[in-house]
Amino acid sequence: QECDRSGNERLEGRELEEFCRRLLRRPELEELFGRYSGEDRVLSAEELQDFLREQGEESGLRHARAVICRHELNEKARQQDLMMLDGFMMYLLSAAGDILNQEHTKVHQDMSQPLSHYFISSSHNTYLTRNQIGGTSSTEAYARALRAGCRCVELDCWEGSDGEPVVYHGHTLTSKILFRDVIESIRDSAFEVRAGGGAGGARCPVPGAEAAPPHGQKSPYPVILSLENHCGLEQQATMARHMKTILGDRLLTQPLPGQDPHDLPSPEQLKEKILVKGKKLPELWQEPRGVTNLLDPEEEEEEEEEEEEEEKDASQVSPELSALVVYCQAVPFPGLAQALRHPQPCQMSSFSERKARKLIKEAGPALIRYNARQLSRVYPLGLKMNSANYNPQEMWNAGCQLVALNFQTPGYEMDLNAGRFLPNGRCGYVLKPLCLRSPPGEGSRRLALHIRVITAQQLPKLNRDKGSSIVDPFVRVEIHGVPADCAKQQTHHKLNNGFNPRWEETLRFQVRVPELALVRFVVEDYDSTSCNDFVGQFTLPLPSMRQGYRHIHLLSKDGASLSPATLFVHVRAKSL
Repeated sequence: QECDRSGNERLEGRELEEFCRRLLRRPELEELFGRYSGEDRVLSAEELQDFLREQGEESGLRHARAVICRHELNEKARQQDLMMLDGFMMYLLSAAGDILNQEHTKVHQDMSQPLSHYFISSSHNTYLTRNQIGGTSSTEAYARALRAGCRCVELDCWEGSDGEPVVYHGHTLTSKILFRDVIESIRDSAFEVRAGGGAGGARCPVPGAEAAPPHGQKSPYPVILSLENHCGLEQQATMARHMKTILGDRLLTQPLPGQDPHDLPSPEQLKEKILVKGKKLPELWQEPRGVTNLLDPEEEEEEEEEEEEEEKDASQVSPELSALVVYCQAVPFPGLAQALRHPQPCQMSSFSERKARKLIKEAGPALIRYNARQLSRVYPLGLKMNSANYNPQEMWNAGCQLVALNFQTPGYEMDLNAGRFLPNGRCGYVLKPLCLRSPPGEGSRRLALHIRVITAQQLPKLNRDKGSSIVDPFVRVEIHGVPADCAKQQTHHKLNNGFNPRWEETLRFQVRVPELALVRFVVEDYDSTSCNDFVGQFTLPLPSMRQGYRHIHLLSKDGASLSPATLFVHVRAKSL
């Protein structure tokens, strides 16, 4: 109404321009711009250079001119190496002003170390689209997980009719899908271009406008098929035949030439390969031995079907299927003392979350040493009918590589998983910190982390049917890391303002092991009478977070972009 100067109940020409300007107004950016541009309200290349230096970025004059050239909208200003307020806003809303270090949106880590030196994005009950009692099984769930960067998927294989094995959650009402169809879906999705999402893509800073889709990425790094096998020998041979026929050359069936067959190869060496994790028949020259004596009887009782299956005599494995297991031989856990005395890098064990927690509590440092040499997989308790997840951070702290989560269950656990695998080009492999690769390693440099929460923009309404659907937002910042680093702090809430709430509150943290820490920014709608409602979040590893004035592009509960909803913060990290 204020902009409708002509009073004809529509906006035209200049009126529309003024309306957009008012929508786009960012008083806090105008103040910041004024601080560096001085009286004339125009940034010279030299003044921009000062700003970039304080952002902790490359601050040469040449770089400052390149920033002006890329983001300044006014042609005349651009030709004179000057930046106006609009150009400055465009710059801060672009990928260059994102909180995520843009170098980390590409594969930037050393990929030539043994598999055990990486965290590997892993899915549990991958075939489920909902819960594990009555949910639907679907091949599309595999495609979705692989496109989201998952590199280890699970197949629960059972006897099917007509000699065809099926995948489903046994002894439940979940629907069944053919093993053959699952393998075809994995072949088609394992290394294809993925849908983009999250931080770092091309974005449109205009409220209400659609963001351009981020460039698709694909991960060339190996996919591990975690087989939970309940089939008889005949259908196991059928499974082996399907994998060989459908996956062809991509299926790894032999140790890599020129590599010690008892050492784990690197993700680089296994590019575009699919590995099978399963039980293996004893080599002919080895004494076949019963494995029951390797487990503590009490442990045996509380573990679930995955481990019970592994405990069965290995003679239940068909030679055809056994031959496909090269680097990921599933074995019952022999105990840390035995495993550390006689490391077997190509053998791996699975632990329920409960057993993993017990090991961490009783022998954390020994488990870290074990995980430096061998792979371990952690999975959620089967007692959770609703496919609930557990906190993956405590397992990563102990160096566990394959921390399997229910990808179909949104929540903070999946936010942490997405944050952990956000850097390194979202390729599904992240190099573990040095302290977990060659323990005990040197101590970390402690950090003082100060995050000033300045403003938010365009927060969505949560319940459009209610008259009072405008949010009362507050921001919580959470640190997830080693137990001593776990902390959270929040701002006050702002009444009835999802459009441009302003807090200007500084939250302070001390982080002892920054290389393991994740930072999660959460926006919630304050409610004095009931639980606060989730609005949006963004999670990233502390080492991938940039300092200075930064925008955070918020994501929904299931990880989709909430564009144009953003937080604007100032980050400062100082070594102590």
